[in-house]
Amino acid sequence: MPLTDLPELVALESHAEGVRIPPGVTVPLTARVRALLDTAEMRRLARVSQLGLVSLVYPGAVHSRLEHSLGVYRRALEFLARLKHDTRFVAVVTEADAAAFLVAALVHDIGHWPFCHPIEDVGMARFPRHESLVHDILSQGEPAAVLATSWGLDPARVAALITSKATDPAGRILHSLLSGPIDVDKMDYLGRDSLHAGVPYGRHFDEERLLSSLCLNEQGTALAITDKGRTAAEMLVFARYVMFSEVYWHHAVRSATAMLQRAVWILRDALDPASLVRLDDRGFVDALGTLAAGTSASPLVDGLFGSHRHLFKRVASYDALRNPAIHRALAGRTYDDKVAIAGRLAAAVSRRIGIAVGPDDLLIDAPPAEREVEFRLTVREHQDGSSSRGFPNFSNFSWRRFEELSPVVRSLAHEQFDDLVKRVRLFAPADTAAAIAGCTSLGNNTLGDNGLNNNGLEEMILEAVGKPS
Repeated sequence: MPLTDLPELVALESHAEGVRIPPGVTVPLTARVRALLDTAEMRRLARVSQLGLVSLVYPGAVHSRLEHSLGVYRRALEFLARLKHDTRFVAVVTEADAAAFLVAALVHDIGHWPFCHPIEDVGMARFPRHESLVHDILSQGEPAAVLATSWGLDPARVAALITSKATDPAGRILHSLLSGPIDVDKMDYLGRDSLHAGVPYGRHFDEERLLSSLCLNEQGTALAITDKGRTAAEMLVFARYVMFSEVYWHHAVRSATAMLQRAVWILRDALDPASLVRLDDRGFVDALGTLAAGTSASPLVDGLFGSHRHLFKRVASYDALRNPAIHRALAGRTYDDKVAIAGRLAAAVSRRIGIAVGPDDLLIDAPPAEREVEFRLTVREHQDGSSSRGFPNFSNFSWRRFEELSPVVRSLAHEQFDDLVKRVRLFAPADTAAAIAGCTSLGNNTLGDNGLNNNGLEEMILEAVGKPS
């Protein structure tokens, strides 16, 4: 069967009936897509929030992983609708490959467990990364039966496209559509998260122009764009940068993240990862609350999920540009290191300000070390102004790295993001944070995003870092 006869692609282009999702689009559903959506494993995603703790700051951001999965699946159809006109793509990607890609797009979050991103960042070996669960979930029960009877697909093929283990030419191409500089996942979550959070930042890129510019790179091994999509791609990079700066890593979201991480770290020996990864949000919160009772994790869990929101407040904030010594001393540390440093710092602060600061009352937060907006993408340029319509004449093309063509991208991905957005912050309960801010021996104005140089708090941090564990 040729790619153009793929039932889901036919349904998209014939405007078949489907399910409506924000922002007012229809996701076409064939019988075999419905069969996957009706499995218990996919229905669980309707009870797992897409943004987790972000809703504590942006109350509208309560959309589900299922809604996002439907959006990613529709994006996958749009990518195929564009790339079916690329002669090199259709020469490599068969109808079966494309079907596996659509399933991978729909189920890419099937292993996602509640709040897994911040917990995975703690780096506890007992807690699996959600991507590693995909193959086992697809290989058992309802998902395995649906893949075999309705799709004729091997679960291993679908999982390999998601986890980047596919090594064949079609598999490498399709993985780049699922996870790359421009992919079906990012193009959905930026706009969807922005919509539900009530902010404009993630919706300010030209989706239609970007889709129309999709092509394969010079080697024919991964997704690239033509030069007409360059501005739209720059807008996508900027949208991602601002979403991280203002939403995903908003200071109050990072406070909530630090509290959840510390609570899970305290309870790590009592938690059963094998059962937690099968829960939805409510089940996870209930389990955490039960285990936290009577421990130092209790006020942290209650402040996040109890009847009243009690988030820790900023004590200080340090970026790599204005506070390089502090940032360098704390960023990139293992979680165990940060807990030990925070404990020594809490003891020193207690002595200085004259009130008790417990070892779990001072939290050091640093975002993950990996770049989040780095944009390794190839741009196909026309050498002689010839049109790209019809069969491409590759002798008329040149291929350039996107970062070479765009100083905006270079600046956002490196100087702006790494130096200014990835702040190291200290958080404490409100009364403790206020006491530290009001202590003249620590220097005034320690509360906020400037992190004064050479004040008492900075000296105490560096001393706490320097002491052996």
